[in-house]
Amino acid sequence: MPLNIVLLEPEIPNNTGNIGRLSLASGSKLHLIKPFGFELSDSRVKRSGLDYWKQVDLHIYESWEDFNAKNRKAQLVLMSSHGKKDFYSIEFTEDLFVVFGKESVGLPKELIANHEDKCYKIPLFSEHVRSLNLANSVGIVIYEGIRQLKKQELL
Repeated sequence: MPLNIVLLEPEIPNNTGNIGRLSLASGSKLHLIKPFGFELSDSRVKRSGLDYWKQVDLHIYESWEDFNAKNRKAQLVLMSSHGKKDFYSIEFTEDLFVVFGKESVGLPKELIANHEDKCYKIPLFSEHVRSLNLANSVGIVIYEGIRQLKKQELL
């Protein structure tokens, strides 16, 4: 029941390392789209991912266009604080690609505008918080997806 975690231009090595470990723990594939704000060989990536990094099902792309060309039939959902629908309403399916933007600005506005119907948010219940940490957001969404898929298996 693999899901696909897609990070568009990740900037913080510790987040990417943590998400790498999360992808392995959840049985998900990790897709990283350049440019990165760090080198994958950065010790902070490896430290956050611990010794699990070698086992991560990792796919690297030169650009968003490269990602799309290699995943033409991919079913995508986009995660953004600008989404109109809560992520609870995502209909998770096996092999779904869940796309997250860079830490500083999220997903490009044009991408959100072109895929508004596929754009979801994690609800925030305080006006004092703009967004959640990327690694936390990925964990929340991916494990909700696993919960839904496991529930479907039981039916």
